[in-house]
Amino acid sequence: MSHEVDVSALAINVAIPEELQWTDARRDVAFRLTTLNVRLLPDGRLAAKAYGRPVDGGRGAYTSFPVPDRPELAGLIGEAAKVAAERWQAAYAPGA
Repeated sequence: MSHEVDVSALAINVAIPEELQWTDARRDVAFRLTTLNVRLLPDGRLAAKAYGRPVDGGRGAYTSFPVPDRPELAGLIGEAAKVAAERWQAAYAPGA
């Protein structure tokens, strides 16, 4: 018996290499953005948000920031998606 599988989204977390990291502020607190969360939406679009910690130290709230429209960040997201797809495929492969 076959059932239709409804996958609502796929998500990956990607470490941002130090040379691509940036700072942004929220409520007068500067954050160093070090991680991307990238989701593949059901319609095939990607949605990406950046996360990080306050520059002055301490624990920051889980606050998202928009990802700047920079070619090197788009390349990082594309490469991460490729690696994630390869890992999903390898994990599903018979005998894995």
